[in-house]
Amino acid sequence: MSRPQRLRIGYDWICLATARDSPRFRTNAGAWVLPMSSVSPEALAGGVLTVDTAAIADNWRALAGQLGPGARCAATVKADAYGCGIPATVRALAASGCDTFFVALPAEGIAVREAAPGATIYVLDGLFPGTAPAYAEARLRPVLGSLPELEEWALFCRSRKVRLEAAVHVDTGMNRLGLTEQEAERLAGDRDLLDSFALALVISHLACGAEPGHPLNRQQLERFRTLSGHFPDAVRSLANSAGIFLGADYHFDLVRPGIALYGGKALDSFDNPMRPVARVEARILQLRTVRAGEGVGYGLAQTVRRDTRLAVVAAGYADGLLRRAGGSDDRPGGHGWIVGHRVPVFGRISMDMQALDVTDVPAALLRRGAMVELIGPHVAASELAAVADTIDYEYLTALGRRFHRRYAPLAEVAG
Repeated sequence: MSRPQRLRIGYDWICLATARDSPRFRTNAGAWVLPMSSVSPEALAGGVLTVDTAAIADNWRALAGQLGPGARCAATVKADAYGCGIPATVRALAASGCDTFFVALPAEGIAVREAAPGATIYVLDGLFPGTAPAYAEARLRPVLGSLPELEEWALFCRSRKVRLEAAVHVDTGMNRLGLTEQEAERLAGDRDLLDSFALALVISHLACGAEPGHPLNRQQLERFRTLSGHFPDAVRSLANSAGIFLGADYHFDLVRPGIALYGGKALDSFDNPMRPVARVEARILQLRTVRAGEGVGYGLAQTVRRDTRLAVVAAGYADGLLRRAGGSDDRPGGHGWIVGHRVPVFGRISMDMQALDVTDVPAALLRRGAMVELIGPHVAASELAAVADTIDYEYLTALGRRFHRRYAPLAEVAG
């Protein structure tokens, strides 16, 4: 008997059985087994997430092109490349010339290694206890932000009789991870510890980089100059996406953009120059007319002021469309987009669905199964984030696993 064909749709494996298999639904090792069908995986999902990796690469090239003399551009691909998918994103960036990547977790680093075998990979969360052999095997470089981490890495290197590369994180004012000023000075004077491994990079992180006028930015810059000066042979990195836009003083040797690569807004008070890279669409489940004076959704949070045509679409907070972006009688919610028409979110966003006011959309554009853009070129994640009192990072990284994912230029699916 031939093996079932497997098809990935959203969050689990679906096995499409051959004709010899039972035509009935059953579970097989946690997966559904279905008879062979002409139904596409996209048709079985409530929505579609389209990722344009060429746009991600274009954003990387644009950022790299505005750096100060001698600075290089890495890429931060933590949180599954901000929801865009590590394998496809890393391959596109590597093909464009990016050779250095930052992740949060070692498991993410291993995924990057599979996509870019020759890349330099730094793990921002540092060295997890007892995991040094895995870092070494995958050629991951921990970003060491505490003396216990440094001592564990040094001990491992001595036991293997090899000086493996690592980075050191110095805290310049964020008070999160990193060596204090006193610890950095102590490390600089401890030749036995420093000689046990290869110090490749010194980093710090800006706490208020999204606010160009914040006084802490300049304070952190000066502190980083001082602390990194204790390690003159190491590459220096301070700037994330926001830091790049603060100017060449912040670029040092290596910048590590994250949100800007994915079309996000790096600075609070400036227009966003980056290309959008992702589009979320959800299908219309039902069209219905609600009479003036009636409420909509859980808690009837928003009351209809006129006879209103609503489109209920198959995406909710379980898919990363935040509940806080719903509408109410107290404040408007977010919006979607249907072929040239901005359509407000009406009422609370539920787990699996939300309602949109499509009263002013021509009837010819509305039908059961039609797609509505919820995030994309016409609905910036930063706009929705402002409504939901959050940041676009949260929107991008929270996009659910139930969407059918495809990689294509956004122009091919523009509405």
